[in-house]
Amino acid sequence: MLRTKTQWVLLLAVVAFLLSIPSFASAYWLTQLTLICITVIVVLGLHILCGLCGLISIGQAGLMAVGAYTAAILTTRYDIDGWICLPFSALAAGLVGVLVGLPSFRLKLFYLAISTLAAQEIILWILKYRDFWDVTGGFTGLQMEPLTLGSISFGDDGNLYILGVILAIIAAFITVNIQRSNTGRIFVAIRDNELAAEVAGISLFRNKLLAFFIAAAFAGVAGWLWAYSQLRVNPSQFNFGDSIFYMGMIIIGGLGNISGVFLGAFMLEFMGILNSDYLAPYAVDNLPTRYGATILVAMRYILGGAGVIMFLIFVPRGMSGQLADFKNFYRLWPYSFRGS
Repeated sequence: MLRTKTQWVLLLAVVAFLLSIPSFASAYWLTQLTLICITVIVVLGLHILCGLCGLISIGQAGLMAVGAYTAAILTTRYDIDGWICLPFSALAAGLVGVLVGLPSFRLKLFYLAISTLAAQEIILWILKYRDFWDVTGGFTGLQMEPLTLGSISFGDDGNLYILGVILAIIAAFITVNIQRSNTGRIFVAIRDNELAAEVAGISLFRNKLLAFFIAAAFAGVAGWLWAYSQLRVNPSQFNFGDSIFYMGMIIIGGLGNISGVFLGAFMLEFMGILNSDYLAPYAVDNLPTRYGATILVAMRYILGGAGVIMFLIFVPRGMSGQLADFKNFYRLWPYSFRGS
């Protein structure tokens, strides 16, 4: 994965910087960076499903809800330790992801996306269904206690951020290894040509379900971390817009490239921060009152949607494609040139 000493030094420097952030960052920025770590974990799973296997899913937020509610129900209803809930959250979301992926053998592209959207709505409906309120807490949701490890409390913003960074690094390491493994090559073969893959002896059904399971398990881990970052879970936290933005991060970052996951996630998340902290308040202060509340809600979707459209039109390979072009230019300069 890392071929030169320079790459190792850069990686260690980046990790050291990330782990040192709690020593100087405010509680606000630690919270925002923790949310970015959660987003990175979700999108890494979507990278395996969409970027490698070529399957579209806009139900990641629903699968994330499964992981979050699994942790919340096990801790509040059955008094199970939060750390033990982590593998159960991943497994529960993974199994639901297999059910969501069952139509993938018959459906493709737009039709598969709609089926995953329907699955997300079913999940959220179940969480809000009156007969399950004794378990799920209904619209109010479930209140949780902070996660602890001995004397360390992850109710502290700095400790929770460190946990988020560690989980994101582990998720990235697993993703890179899957991409380099025989399983990753099978996923790419299915993405490039299903017929050729099937003729070569690859089981489309089994491997598509495996891709859905892995992506959903990542979402379950992110849901577990989300639950302990908010200390309350309710159905309103997981919506269709989030699933769309997760897909948008893959598009902006660049399909099939793991560096694109980080670039896309940071791009859209910081656009959200820019909007909520600066653009939306400015618009509210300078527009008539009747438009203020609408602008406050709509600005995030307007900016995010416009950003995805602009990237689709002008940068179809995403930010990772632009980064690759820059690296090639740097490596070949002064002999590099562009053909007319």
